[in-house]
Amino acid sequence: MGTRAGNSILEVCVDSAEGLLAAVQGGADRIELCAALDCGGLTPTVGLMRLAARQPVPCFAMIRPRAGDFVFSAADKDVMLADIEAVRQLGLAGVVLGALQPDRRLDEPLLRDMMIAAQGLGTTLHRAFDLVPDLSEALETAMFLGFGRILTSGGRQAAPEALDVFATLQDRAKNKIALMPGGGMRPEHVPAFHALGIRQFHASCRKKLAIVDELVRSGFAAQSAGETSVETVTAFRQALSVADNISNSQSGNVTL
Repeated sequence: MGTRAGNSILEVCVDSAEGLLAAVQGGADRIELCAALDCGGLTPTVGLMRLAARQPVPCFAMIRPRAGDFVFSAADKDVMLADIEAVRQLGLAGVVLGALQPDRRLDEPLLRDMMIAAQGLGTTLHRAFDLVPDLSEALETAMFLGFGRILTSGGRQAAPEALDVFATLQDRAKNKIALMPGGGMRPEHVPAFHALGIRQFHASCRKKLAIVDELVRSGFAAQSAGETSVETVTAFRQALSVADNISNSQSGNVTL
């Protein structure tokens, strides 16, 4: 199942085999494949990437070797370049990248090297973007480097709090790069972003899980966890379809 030309795209982030299959079942157009979503997502395992490569939707793998900041060492770089090559060999559609300098500006030299390694793959700049001191400058850097899209909350805790920022960035993007709101996104937030001309959306679509106390006490589980909800993915996909149909009807286009 591919994406529908001219219509909005729903990307769902997952960190397990169950989450991957639930996202596909619910109607996700693209998958961001991770490990450890509770700390923002890390590079997924080879096994999970192999399973994702067999799915009928494109899957992008997070390339992040550890939790914490996004200032990476030479050893971290070697790991990330090897992981990008693994993504290519396993047949996934793309990679999700990000790196910062100590002053929190985008690490352009490292990102350039990773983009060279990722040639032929789709590319997303992840939410390290939200930590930079100047979002407009970072947007220009991302466009210069050739990223396909930026996953961002607009520099705020949650994307719905940053509609004004998205309006400004969307104008600066000039259709050269896609802005993809992520962070706190729910189906009811779609119309406001859609009205800005945004057509790619990112969400976890997760519901909370009950955690066994013994696992938490033993250090085997986080105090809170979630799993991808088929119902929430479906609701999000339906909200996008409604927004697309309204937009198409207003512009005189008919979607069959």
